Amino acid sequence: MRAGEAAAAAGVTIKALRYYEDCGLLSPGRAANGYRDYTVEDVRLAEEIRSLGALGLTPKETGPFLACLRAGHHAGDHCAESLTAYQQKIEALDLLVARLTHSRQQLISRRDAAARRGFPSATQPSKEPDEMLPKADPLPSDLPAPVDDGAAAHLPGRTLPALPFTGTDSSDIRLDTVSDGRWVLFLYPLTGDPAADIPEGWNEIPGARGCSQEACSFRDNLDALRAAGVDRVLALSSDRADYQQALVHRLHLPYPMLSDPRLTLADDLKLPTFEANGQRLYRRLTLVLRGATIEHVFYPVFPPDTHADEVAQWCRNHRDA
Repeated sequence: MRAGEAAAAAGVTIKALRYYEDCGLLSPGRAANGYRDYTVEDVRLAEEIRSLGALGLTPKETGPFLACLRAGHHAGDHCAESLTAYQQKIEALDLLVARLTHSRQQLISRRDAAARRGFPSATQPSKEPDEMLPKADPLPSDLPAPVDDGAAAHLPGRTLPALPFTGTDSSDIRLDTVSDGRWVLFLYPLTGDPAADIPEGWNEIPGARGCSQEACSFRDNLDALRAAGVDRVLALSSDRADYQQALVHRLHLPYPMLSDPRLTLADDLKLPTFEANGQRLYRRLTLVLRGATIEHVFYPVFPPDTHADEVAQWCRNHRDA
């Protein structure tokens, strides 16, 4: 079978199959036309690597399990070597847990000592230079622009529901109590995983591409937004909370992101969504709010990589509104 079929059957990406092959874990044959030809055994091996990876084993640590399957056993851990590999991983994790526990206690002690010393003046904040911040990849120049289908026309004047979320900064956030002043909530479909393939057809969906770029745009324009009277910036999507947390760390995002996998806010406010690869996702949209009331809506949003500057300009022009 071809790479796409094998990847789908194993529940991995084509890129993952290529990586497994580079590690010497898979050796697909070649068809007459030169394309890789994966067998049922290759799929079974890829499934084993994926399932063990979910438990923390690296692809290279799965060797004994794959050898066990190749020997004809029905399970990859039916061999003594696999049990040894389990034990080695458990011991490595025990050591890691002990080290992390020790590091955690040291961090707590240092945090408490720093807190007792007090904080620097708010007029002299510590800030990472913009040129040192990680940047998202540039957007393709030929992305299709979305059109206004009227799906957000009903939103100005609406009140946000009392929906609770936990932010990526571990804070408890209820949408109707975020701020008494002006604040911004931007919604996006999903952020791409740099280690995975872009979903098929993603670039062809108007307004879909550009979530990491938009997140960086709000990061880089946060001071301008605050100067324009914006109290807070929040982001929301159906992304899993753990992936959002990884995104915050990877891009050094200074504002919380909220995970809404069931699209509860979309259902409450009748927000525009779309279907892609079997998922229902938010369409890109930005709300400017005064307290819990929607003051202004940016929809559609394009291009996303300069959108935060557009929001800041609107807030400056309507600061006394």
